[in-house]
Amino acid sequence: MPDSPATVIRNIDWLVAWNEAEGRHGYQRGGDLAFAGDTLVQVGGRYDGPAGAEIDGSTLLVTPGLINVHSHPLSEPMAKGFGEDAGNPRLGMSGLYDYMPVYGPDFDGMPACAAVAYAELLKSGVTTLVDLSIPYPGWMETMAASGLRGVLAPMFRSARWFTRNGHQVEYDWSEDGGKAAMAAAMEVVDGALNHRSGRLSAMVVPSQIDTCTEVLLKNAQAAARERRIPLHIHAAQSLVEFREITARHGKTPLEWLEFLGLLNEGLIVAHCIFLDDHSWIYWGERGDRKRLYESGAAVAHCPNVFLRHGMMLESFAAYRDAGVRVGIGTDTFPHNMLEELRWAATGSRTAERRVEGSTTADVFDAATSGGAALLGRDDIGRLTPGAKADLVCTDLNHPAMRPVRDPLRSLIFTAADRAVRDVYVGGEQVLRDGQPTRIDLKDALDRMDLARQAAEDGVAEKDWGGRDGLTLSPLAFPTDS
Repeated sequence: MPDSPATVIRNIDWLVAWNEAEGRHGYQRGGDLAFAGDTLVQVGGRYDGPAGAEIDGSTLLVTPGLINVHSHPLSEPMAKGFGEDAGNPRLGMSGLYDYMPVYGPDFDGMPACAAVAYAELLKSGVTTLVDLSIPYPGWMETMAASGLRGVLAPMFRSARWFTRNGHQVEYDWSEDGGKAAMAAAMEVVDGALNHRSGRLSAMVVPSQIDTCTEVLLKNAQAAARERRIPLHIHAAQSLVEFREITARHGKTPLEWLEFLGLLNEGLIVAHCIFLDDHSWIYWGERGDRKRLYESGAAVAHCPNVFLRHGMMLESFAAYRDAGVRVGIGTDTFPHNMLEELRWAATGSRTAERRVEGSTTADVFDAATSGGAALLGRDDIGRLTPGAKADLVCTDLNHPAMRPVRDPLRSLIFTAADRAVRDVYVGGEQVLRDGQPTRIDLKDALDRMDLARQAAEDGVAEKDWGGRDGLTLSPLAFPTDS
């Protein structure tokens, strides 16, 4: 029993508790959950220890907080209304090469975008976030102030990509091979690992497999190993990249990572879609999926952004069936993790033409205990005594949750963030009645609106063809006037 009074949620209608003996989640009905400080002290049964605050759980679903293993909050919330219908058929339907580079916030707008994304993530039950951003002023403070358990993942690279004509991608290589960019990123990494809040950690992130030299990739791996933190890289994420790597090296992206010695248990690969057996790929060998499994490397799966461009990982179920470790992230807008779980399940079922392997339990596991495993942690992503008090309370009386037969199915496939009521991170309530307690969302939205307009005004100067924003991304319907 704790020395100080615990906060107790009493008589919980539906509780997703961790079954330690079987290594899985399970439902419990009518029990209590208690936490003291930042730690869970009891999950299920009747709590009879010293109690301070008591909460009625009779109309609640209580679950572990969700773990988002891949997200870009610094810019993506601002792209709402701009990127949904984007896709260049001459560049594999990707928006990476001629949409993303011309439309983004300046340094003043980045904290506002991040705050909006953090609020959206809290509203959808995320308690741990891997934030892949370029280092910008105020990043660490913005993350720490949000209340999230943040994994700062500052990106660096040796080259930027660009197109002069909309059908060919070129690379502008820095003179130092990315050495200075990596040094700046490592300052952020070390600052996060030693942050006074105790809620921040970090990853080492050479941005993309095609924008980093061999030397930079190996230096990044060494830095991650020295600090005993994960290495995270974008690879096998587009047709352009697959063709670029095979042209340079005669190897698939995963083969190239393996050749360099990077493909191992310490690596997280985002988004790992275009393996040699993908239906869009015509490659003479079929060894990438086995290579991925045998290496122990993990995959950060972000279905929504690719599905809206007409692409998909083929598929979540097949990767898990092969024994590949998979976590889930939002990547881009909307930063709604519950909707991302729905996309992960339905996209996989479409590709596989079966439900098995992408059930509610499968995607929920990937977003909780599975995501924790990718981060090398067993104290988050599950509700069990001794784990961190990171939890989500969902309102079972919300119309979208009723009738309540299987609450997780109702939450993921119907209600999503609309029914999420309260969120706790380390025992602190960071979402109350659906609103963040630490983030001024209205102020962040107002500042993001200004950043969006500034970005729109500058599109023509950055676009290879001199197109303005409305030409590059027309509105859904013409404006009649």
